[in-house]
Amino acid sequence: MGNNMKKIKLDIVGLSYSQTQSGAYALVLGEVSGRRRLPIIIGSFEAQAIAIEIEKMTPSRPLTHDLFKSFAQAYQIEVQEIIIYNLVDGIFYSKLICSDGKKTVEIDARTSDAIAVAVRFDCPIFTYEFILSTAGIVIEGNDFVYLENINETQEEKSVGSAVGGGFASLSVDELKTKLQEALAEESYEKAAKIRDELNKRKAS
Repeated sequence: MGNNMKKIKLDIVGLSYSQTQSGAYALVLGEVSGRRRLPIIIGSFEAQAIAIEIEKMTPSRPLTHDLFKSFAQAYQIEVQEIIIYNLVDGIFYSKLICSDGKKTVEIDARTSDAIAVAVRFDCPIFTYEFILSTAGIVIEGNDFVYLENINETQEEKSVGSAVGGGFASLSVDELKTKLQEALAEESYEKAAKIRDELNKRKAS
């Protein structure tokens, strides 16, 4: 796959209420050396677990992810990095790369959990180029560009029919205006939905 499997370092750039799913949160990751953003929908428990650590608040008793960290450290295991390694039907797949100094092991995790662990171990978050080019949203100054998806079948799959409901009735020009507005207010998750709808129009 060559360049497509290149690892790209991500930072957490935002955490906010989800605009498309009530009770959920949108975690926005951004590529460290670029302009792309990756919005990921996570549950409120995981959002809280990430926020608490970022804000350096100390809960009175250890949360699940704090427990995980204590457990790992008690046995001298470090989490070296986490990798968001796949995207299937809108779901991100992640793994923790762990080491006890002698042996390195990859452990599967939900992406929200993986990131809650990453902020506790202060370890880097990576993803692959093919994931960013499929699900990333590009910020170009005030001028927004889409990443064309690499292969067509992936494009059809990644279009959320259920969530695009509100946008289906709009014209292409209205969609483009809505997209500008969404990006202006940094609603990357909403922007992704509008982009999917625009892609669907282009494909049909």
